Amino acid sequence: MILLAVLFLCFISSYSASVKGHTTGLSLSNDRLYKLTYSTEVFLDRGKGNLQDSVGYRISSNVDVVLLWRSPDGDDNQLIQITMKDVNVENVNQQRGEKSIFKGKKSSQIIRKENLEAMQRPVLLHLIHGKIKEFYSYQNEPAAIENLKRGLASLFQMQLSSGTTNEVDISGDCKVTYQAHQDKVTKIKALDSCKIERAGFTTPHQVLGVTSKATSVTTYKVEDSFVVAVLSEETHALRLNFLRSIAGKIVSRQKLELKTTEAGLRLKPGKQVAAIIKEVDSKYTAIPIVGQVFQSKCKGCPSLSEHWQSIRKHLQPDNLSKAEAVRSFLAFIKHLRTSKKEEILQILKAENKEVLPQLVDAVTSAQTPDSLDAILDFLDFKSAESVILQERFLYACAFASHPDEELLRALISKFKGSFGSNDIRESVMIIIGALVRKLCQNEGCKLRGVIEAKKLILGGLEKAEKKEDIMMYLLALKNARLPEGIPLLLKYTETGEGPISHLAATTLQRYDVPFITDEVKKTMSRIYHQNRKIHEKTVRTTAAAIILKNNPSYMEVKNILLSIGELPKEMNKYMLSIVQDILRFEMPASKMVRKVLKEMVAHNYDRFSKSGSSSAYTGYVERTSHSASTYSLDILYSGSGILRRSNLNIFQYTEKTPLHGIQVVIEAQGLEALIAATPDEGEENLDSYAGLSALLFDVQLRPVTFFNGYSDLMSKMLSASSDPMSVVKGLLLLIDHSQELQLQSGLKANMDIQGGLAIDITGAMEFSLWYRESKTRVKNRVSVLITGDITVDSSFVKAGLEIGAETEAGLEFISTVQFSQYPFLVCLQMDKEDVPYRQFETKYERLSTGRGYVSRKRKESLIGGCEFPLHQENSDMCKAVFTPQPESSSSGWF
Repeated sequence: MILLAVLFLCFISSYSASVKGHTTGLSLSNDRLYKLTYSTEVFLDRGKGNLQDSVGYRISSNVDVVLLWRSPDGDDNQLIQITMKDVNVENVNQQRGEKSIFKGKKSSQIIRKENLEAMQRPVLLHLIHGKIKEFYSYQNEPAAIENLKRGLASLFQMQLSSGTTNEVDISGDCKVTYQAHQDKVTKIKALDSCKIERAGFTTPHQVLGVTSKATSVTTYKVEDSFVVAVLSEETHALRLNFLRSIAGKIVSRQKLELKTTEAGLRLKPGKQVAAIIKEVDSKYTAIPIVGQVFQSKCKGCPSLSEHWQSIRKHLQPDNLSKAEAVRSFLAFIKHLRTSKKEEILQILKAENKEVLPQLVDAVTSAQTPDSLDAILDFLDFKSAESVILQERFLYACAFASHPDEELLRALISKFKGSFGSNDIRESVMIIIGALVRKLCQNEGCKLRGVIEAKKLILGGLEKAEKKEDIMMYLLALKNARLPEGIPLLLKYTETGEGPISHLAATTLQRYDVPFITDEVKKTMSRIYHQNRKIHEKTVRTTAAAIILKNNPSYMEVKNILLSIGELPKEMNKYMLSIVQDILRFEMPASKMVRKVLKEMVAHNYDRFSKSGSSSAYTGYVERTSHSASTYSLDILYSGSGILRRSNLNIFQYTEKTPLHGIQVVIEAQGLEALIAATPDEGEENLDSYAGLSALLFDVQLRPVTFFNGYSDLMSKMLSASSDPMSVVKGLLLLIDHSQELQLQSGLKANMDIQGGLAIDITGAMEFSLWYRESKTRVKNRVSVLITGDITVDSSFVKAGLEIGAETEAGLEFISTVQFSQYPFLVCLQMDKEDVPYRQFETKYERLSTGRGYVSRKRKESLIGGCEFPLHQENSDMCKAVFTPQPESSSSGWF
């Protein structure tokens, strides 16, 4: 009795979760012709859902469906014929009125006669249990037209019961979930699960990357096992993570309605479907139901050479500070990605030396096999005459948005060869480290090229004997951040000589929190407290920073606080400023610091009243609800008042994920003899040196030396000029997302976002014995352009949305020290210039014949410059004045 009850409940459950009928899928009646209306429409907008602001088009037709054959072995094995008739194309935005690109044009003129004939040729669909077994059409039909028919045919694939399964349709092999209730069935397709070959790539870093979301829901209304109505909606939304105004959305809808049925063809007898198809038309052939790739031909588009000639004036050195230079750079990269090696090489060989560095930036940033082969053939690493071009190539490799193993292998091969410049050899190894990091972030750590590069870096560091080689491999490891390199870093930090020890410590500083173990922090504690040997101030303060950044324990914080007061004078002030900055800016270590400060022995006037000129300060450049930009500056002086180290950092945060945008470090040592001062403890035998090290967008670059050695210092001073030294200059591709989508309606969509910048970072250090004054100057100038391009193409009509933002900005940091008396006078300045900010939007609809509609909007504003606070006595946030300008717009034909 219990068993019968259970079986009864199972039967009722199964019945309630399915649509009434005797089949598992759609079933057509014998000898009946089903007449339906069909439309597919697409909208493009910025995600605001306002139809009046959207562009797009609608393709509609009548549809005849008839059952040709049913297997005598089962009702669920059917062959049906689908025919589109009376095809029409129109605007989705009816307010277009007289500006409609379709007005006054017949379907044959819009679609073209041969395409219209192909679209109206019937297709055959073999269904078994409601699933598509085969799709039959005629050979050599245009792929775009076949895709539209695939989109219609895919609507006939469904099941009448609830459940989750995998189906193959125009979107690929996808996971789908059915929810059946009475006469209604809802199909939810997980578009992110669809397996289909489509080109695309993205920037893996979350801050520079995008967030995308896709949904697909199809609702069937069923009577007598056939559809009365079908409504399908598919959406694709895209947004740039750190700048949410760069966003767009595609909404694609399909609608199928039954109008009437009438007498149709009689069923064809037979057991084998192949024989039936041959009888209908022997020209039918089975083709994949999955959508096929097609490319619309570009009419009147310039060649690569013609394109380059039209933009090269914008890439002259004097124009790189303008956003138009970045716009030209990004547009040319798109063209390079479709060009052959011979075309690219021809342009490289013909260009002059002024514009050639910018051309090298673009060719390298294209990141295609042809562009890589062309640039490697063009550059001669054995020559010392083309060092600038070689360096620009390497920097573009370092910032590659989606590097592959071939690029890494190419650099490894170059490193094993000979060089005309040792600086380039060092840069190659440093950039190899950066590529290893990017490939590992993109799940490429097990690639053979990556494994070889790891062995090259770690093996080289372990066996290196020359100071220059050790520094080179440490810089490569600073980019690669290999966990297996930490033991070597600990060794060099604790036992290495000054500059090597400091570089090893700053390399450790770049590792994420999980890798800074208790063993690492114990080593840093020994260094900071000098338990085994005397260390330079720069090494000790870096060791303390590592401890305080990585979940410090109560005793670690207490020991650091207790050391303040026992340190050299300027180091006392520096460490005190670091602790105060942690508290003021509410850094992760602030809770533990506050806990320790409850003890009187750690928190007293004697300890917190230490004087000096060294400082540390962190503040906000900009702050919104979802992102923030911070800057920090810490400066450490020697006891004699000479700059020891200045460290300027700018971070960009998106949803708590950081991107180290810029770091500029100026270091100096061994200059006390110039003013007859006494060096600090542990720094008595240091050579005279000053240099600048830069990190840009998470990539450590090769440091620049101002002077090295006393004789070099004196010669530089006697011939000194205030001209700055270039740290990095060039055009960079930072944001690079490209996505090709197969819409289930049969239309092809593309969603692209690109972001580039022209950057120029210079640094200078001036030293005057006469005025007893030193001055350091770091200047950053950037032009930034970010563009989003969303298109939907049917091959005969195309709709598009282009959005973008651009700006030009400058940031300058100046540190001046007068050491004619003690305490010496220090002046710190960090100024931001006025920043113009422009946003633009272009929407268009265009026929393949060339006729089109375009609407443009542009909005400008000016963000006033300001001076940022750099010490805790003046901590008011830099508040820039935002001045909006009137919005301009236009629309019309083209």
